[in-house]
Amino acid sequence: MLATMSQELLVRRFRYCSGMLIPTLKEIMSADYRATKCRLQLTRRDWLRSTGAAAFGLPSLSTASRGAAEEKLARRAKSIILIYLPGGLAQHDSFDLKPDAPAEIRGDFRPIATDVPGLNVCEHLPLLARRARQFSLVRTMSHSENNHFPATHKALTGHVMPRQLPGDAVNAASRNDWPSYAAAYDYLRPRKDGIPNGVSLPYPLAGGATPWPGQHAGYLSARHDPWQLNQDPNQKTYRDETLSLPAGITIERVNRRQQLLAQFEHERQQRVEVAEAGGYGDLHHTAMELLTSGNMALAFQLEREPDAVRDAYGRHTFGQSLLLARRMVQAGVTIVQANMGGVQTWDTHEKNFVGLRETLLPPLDRALSALLDDLAATGLLDETLIVMTGEFGRTPAISMVPGAEYVGRNHWAHVYTALFAGGGVQAGKVIGHSDAVGAYPVTKSFSPDDLGTTLFAALGIPATGELRDQFGRPLPLCSGRLIEELYGS
Repeated sequence: MLATMSQELLVRRFRYCSGMLIPTLKEIMSADYRATKCRLQLTRRDWLRSTGAAAFGLPSLSTASRGAAEEKLARRAKSIILIYLPGGLAQHDSFDLKPDAPAEIRGDFRPIATDVPGLNVCEHLPLLARRARQFSLVRTMSHSENNHFPATHKALTGHVMPRQLPGDAVNAASRNDWPSYAAAYDYLRPRKDGIPNGVSLPYPLAGGATPWPGQHAGYLSARHDPWQLNQDPNQKTYRDETLSLPAGITIERVNRRQQLLAQFEHERQQRVEVAEAGGYGDLHHTAMELLTSGNMALAFQLEREPDAVRDAYGRHTFGQSLLLARRMVQAGVTIVQANMGGVQTWDTHEKNFVGLRETLLPPLDRALSALLDDLAATGLLDETLIVMTGEFGRTPAISMVPGAEYVGRNHWAHVYTALFAGGGVQAGKVIGHSDAVGAYPVTKSFSPDDLGTTLFAALGIPATGELRDQFGRPLPLCSGRLIEELYGS
C-alpha cells in the first residue's frame, strides 16, 4: 500500500501526526485516517516486540518487564478514591483544549493558565487550575468501545466485557462480568474487621431498572460486592440514618435477633441447598458488621464536619459525595467509587456547553479542589490515590441532535483524559499528547486495562495476581501494563 501511495499524501499524513496540519472533519472520521495514525505511531521497539518476540514464542517485553516495574513501584497507597464521570467528559472542554482548531472543534470555552507552566485547562475549572501542582493528567487514554455498556464495564474492571449483543438489557450487569476493582481486591485481600474493602456512592449506576455492568463482583459472587449506598449525602434528610437503627432498637436487641436468625438459618440449610454459595449469608453478615461497626457509623455522620469544611466542598451532591468519600477513607475503606451523577450525566450529546458551564464543571471543580486540599492538610494525600475518569471522551466535531436546541458532542473512545493525584503519583505532569484536533493519540496511549493494573500495583497487588470464577477456573487479575510515567519513569 505504501509503495503506491503518492508522496504528497504521505507528507500530508505525516503532518497530521506531528500536529502541523488540521485534517477536515470528514478525514477525522475516516478509517483510512485512523489506520494511518496507528501505523505512524508504531515505534521500532513496538515493531520488534510484536514481531520478533512473537516469532520465537517469547513473552512480549511489556509482559516480561511488568512484574519488575510493579515490584519497583511497591505499595504506594493505602486507599483509592475513584471519581467516576458517567457518560464521558469532553476532553476538548476540560483538560485538553484545542484553541487553534476550527470553531466547530475547539468549542465555546477558552483555556486558562494553571500553576504548572505550559499547562492550560478550561476556564470553568479555575480552582483546579490553581492546584495543578497537586495532580497529573494522562491525555492519551484510549480504547475502542464507543457504547456505554462495554465502555463502562471496561473502565470499572480493566477488562473487555464478556458479551456484547444488541440492546442495553442483555448487556446489563451480570454475574458473568469481570469484577470491579474493589471486588477483585476484596477477593485477594478479604478482611474481617467490619470495614468493607469497597464502597460505592452516592447512587448505583442504573438506567431505570437496568444496572450498568462493572459495578459489582461479577463472577466472584455477591460476597465480594462493594457496599453500595443509595442516598444523596446533600439531602436535608441525610444524617447518620444510612446505618442507624430504628427508634427503640438497641445493639443488644439486634444481637438477640441475630442469634435467633442464626438458629433458623441452620435449620434452613439442613433442608435446602443454597442457590449461590456465600450469597445471602455473606451479605447479611456484611450488613451486620457495618451496622455495628463504630468507625463506619461515624463515617456517615457528615454533620460532625465543620460548616466551613462542608461549604468548601460545596453544598451539592458532587461536593458532599467527595466529602463522604474522604470520611470513608479515614474509616479504613480501601476503594471508594464516587459517581459524579447518575448514568449519562456527562453524556453531552445535547447542551454540551450549557451543561458543562452551568451544572457540571463548577461543582466538580469545587469538590475535587476541596478534596485535594483536605487530604493534603490531613496528610492523607500521600497514601490515597485519586483517579478521575469516565468511560470515554467526546467527539472532536460538535454536532446537533435532530430537534435539539443546543449543540453537543458524541461518544469518542479513541482519546480522552484521566486525572491522577496522591498515592505516590508525581504531580504537575502532563502524560501523552493528542493530535491537533483532539481525535487520536500522537504519543503512547493507555487503556483502562493499564489503569486497572496501575490501581492494583499502587495497592501492592501485582498484575500476576489470579482470580477464580464460580467454576474454579483461574483468570488473570490484570490485562494491562503499569502506567510507569505517573511515577517518574
